[in-house]
Amino acid sequence: MAKKNLNEMSFLDHLEELRWVLVRSTTAILIMACVTYFFSNFLFDSIIFGPTRPSFFTYRFFCDLQEQLGFAESICITELPFIIQNTLMEGQVNMFVWMCLLAGFILSFPYILFEIWKFISPALYEQEKKGAKFFISVSSLLFFLGVLFGYFVIIPMSVNFVATFTVSDMVKNQFTLESYIGLVKTSVLAGGLFFELPIIIYFLTKLGLVTPEFLRKYWKYAVVIILIIAAIVTPPDVVSQTIIALPMLLIYEVSILISKLVVRNQKKQNG
Repeated sequence: MAKKNLNEMSFLDHLEELRWVLVRSTTAILIMACVTYFFSNFLFDSIIFGPTRPSFFTYRFFCDLQEQLGFAESICITELPFIIQNTLMEGQVNMFVWMCLLAGFILSFPYILFEIWKFISPALYEQEKKGAKFFISVSSLLFFLGVLFGYFVIIPMSVNFVATFTVSDMVKNQFTLESYIGLVKTSVLAGGLFFELPIIIYFLTKLGLVTPEFLRKYWKYAVVIILIIAAIVTPPDVVSQTIIALPMLLIYEVSILISKLVVRNQKKQNG
């Protein structure tokens, strides 16, 4: 059966197309999750639990930075005094499945973007359709950069803070597997999705829902929110907070620039 044109498709036809987008995307995630199963030892021992060791890349970077710049305040992390324990009978099984699915989602993200693009492309102009490869490439790159930011920056800074913070020497830190895995999932997904902000702003500006003036007006509130987030997930030192905040502020500024470019192009087309 020939595929219907956009103008011929009813609301139910659109729902049917969306259903198949979800089916194919879910299938891709499951396939990649099965692939990660064969590398599960490396996934858990080296990647997921990597930030729990003082030998992790980020901690070694801070030690080298302190040595080279001669900071008076120690930012070198040589000890993480905590253990991770499982308190549920099915806890490790559940965490194994969910982390394989998370890895499957991250690895299949470019394909998911491709499916989303196919779904929305009939509503775009011919010139906009030609930007499919660029859209998928840039969006995937930003997402992977955000995931790396969450993994190499947010997770180790958060782990170091909660591991070294104590209300009394009488209290020893013993974190549950669920809480640690929850931190990993939240950090990498939040990082990946936040780095998609320029793409989101692009489409919102195209739809007329966001303007550069709006983003600039609320810039100071965005700065305050970003600084608060940086203060929450990092130890109480300026270096760590700056490392967290600067990339997030840069992403917000890039989003404003993209919004300006979209508005400028729209004025040229209408003029």
